[in-house]
Amino acid sequence: MLTPEERTEIEGEFAHYPNRKAACIDAMKIVQKYRGWLSDDALRDIGELLGMSEADLDGVATFYNLLFRRPVGRHVIYVCDSVSCWIMGSDRQCGHISERLNIGLGETTADGRFTLLPIVCLGACDHAPVMMIDDDTHFDLTPEKIDGILERYT
Repeated sequence: MLTPEERTEIEGEFAHYPNRKAACIDAMKIVQKYRGWLSDDALRDIGELLGMSEADLDGVATFYNLLFRRPVGRHVIYVCDSVSCWIMGSDRQCGHISERLNIGLGETTADGRFTLLPIVCLGACDHAPVMMIDDDTHFDLTPEKIDGILERYT
């Protein structure tokens, strides 16, 4: 069941769209903000409010790589794997993160602190390699910079 806060925020988005269904991405982002991910129950509850099926919402959620259909860590690390970042060593930086956190791509640390995911492009090719943690983008990565950055996220 949607919380009163979730429902109020979602209903606030309706004014920006021609119909309720058009607010589906914003609705899922709102619920994910509170719960961390989108369970089947969450999609069902969102669907009831928007007049959409759980299957339709799942199709949208699985298309967008910033909507999570399974639990993720408190902080999500996105490592850019575009050609520009790859040329500048993103695979080595990703390997460093994997070794440091003892996880592979798509995995979450045992303490639930981090999830490591690839992302196609973060739009900062001139500062490659790049990663984003939550909403913070980090540029010109080196192993030393990565170590310092990871320490900031508890």
